[in-house]
Amino acid sequence: MKHELQNIISGKSQVRHGDTIQTISGYLRKSKSPSGTFESGKQIKSEETALIKQFCNRNNFWITSININTFISSGAEQKVYLQNKHKVIKLNDSIYYECWKDYLNNLLLNNYFFSDTAYQLIGFYEESDVLYAVVEQKFVESDSDTELENVKYFLTSNGFVNTRNNDYFNPELGIILEDLHDENVLTFRGGLFLSIPFSILQRHFTIHNRRRKLY
Repeated sequence: MKHELQNIISGKSQVRHGDTIQTISGYLRKSKSPSGTFESGKQIKSEETALIKQFCNRNNFWITSININTFISSGAEQKVYLQNKHKVIKLNDSIYYECWKDYLNNLLLNNYFFSDTAYQLIGFYEESDVLYAVVEQKFVESDSDTELENVKYFLTSNGFVNTRNNDYFNPELGIILEDLHDENVLTFRGGLFLSIPFSILQRHFTIHNRRRKLY
């Protein structure tokens, strides 16, 4: 599976809604200036931000306005707006990522593992000198309380180890799931949907996302 995931990240294999994400990720790889000295995470991200703006200018990939009247919620990572009764759009400034490339990889891997709630990157938006990725995703409602024992059973059945409290780790894939309490996992028609980010050890892959279905 790791080989397949690496092919998706490198753009050799396809994934749902992955074309644009892979195109921009490839643009960052090809356009990054060579450096003979060590670059800090801040330097890398600043360079990538400039490249993304360049890409948006060249390809008309800017989102020029957001309807603030459709605002639903926000956290440290994302601002969420209702697109219509079936979809939401989310603005993410990649604050939890050392570089934009990691964020893009997260989108690709999320779409591989959870195609039912796949992210579609529809553009970038800039406000007060902050750059946001704008993604569209299926809207999921909760119709009952989430039982944490159901969450634990599902995860342990799929190779995850409960490390502490509501945190889990998959040693084979390097996936870390954190803070999965009953307010951060939604239940709809018996299905479980994560409503918080989860991550993967950086030496393997990295995923952050919200609201995805667990099968």
